[in-house]
Amino acid sequence: MSDVALKEKNYNRWIIVLSLVIPVAVAFLFTVRIPGVERLGFLPPIYAATNGITAVLLVSAVVQIRKGNQRLHEKLMKAAIVLSVLFLVLYVLYHATSDSTKFGDINNDGLLSDAEKTTVGISAFFYYCILVSHILLSIVVIPFVLITYVRALSKRFDKHRKIAKITFPIWLYVAVTGVVVYFMISPYYPA
Repeated sequence: MSDVALKEKNYNRWIIVLSLVIPVAVAFLFTVRIPGVERLGFLPPIYAATNGITAVLLVSAVVQIRKGNQRLHEKLMKAAIVLSVLFLVLYVLYHATSDSTKFGDINNDGLLSDAEKTTVGISAFFYYCILVSHILLSIVVIPFVLITYVRALSKRFDKHRKIAKITFPIWLYVAVTGVVVYFMISPYYPA
C-alpha cells in the first residue's frame, strides 16, 4: 500500500469518527446548560454572519479554481472550514445558555397560542421545511467536507474534484439556509 493510500485510510477512520461524534455531541450539548452564565443573545447574528461569509467564500473558491488559481482556492476553502467550525462552537455556546426559540412565539412565553399560530400562518411550514433540511444536510455535509479536504491534501485532485461537485452544493445550501433560518426566527428571539 502506498504512503498516500495509507494516509488516506488513516484519515478516513478519523472522518468516520468525526462524522458520528460531532452530531451526537451537538445533540447532547443541547441538553447542557452552563451554570452561572447568562443567555448569550448576541451570538445568533454573529453565527448567522459566519454562515453568510462561508457561502461567499465557497462561491469565491469555486470561481478561483475555475480561473486556475489553486493557491487562493485552497486559502478560501480553509477559511470556509474554519468559519464552519466557528459557527458550530458559537451555535453550541448559544444553545448551552438559552432555551430554543419557537417560531411565531411573539410574546416569548415558550408556547404558541392560537393567535400566534394564526399570525405566522403558512410561513411556519416554510420555516420548518428550511430548518429541517438545513439540520439534516448540516449532518450529511460533515463527511463530504472532510473527504473532499483529505483528497486535496493527498493531492488526489481527480477524486477531489469528483466529490467536490457533491460537497459544494450541499455545503452552500447549508450556509445559505443558516442565514435564512436566522432571519426567519430572529423576530421571535427574546429581547
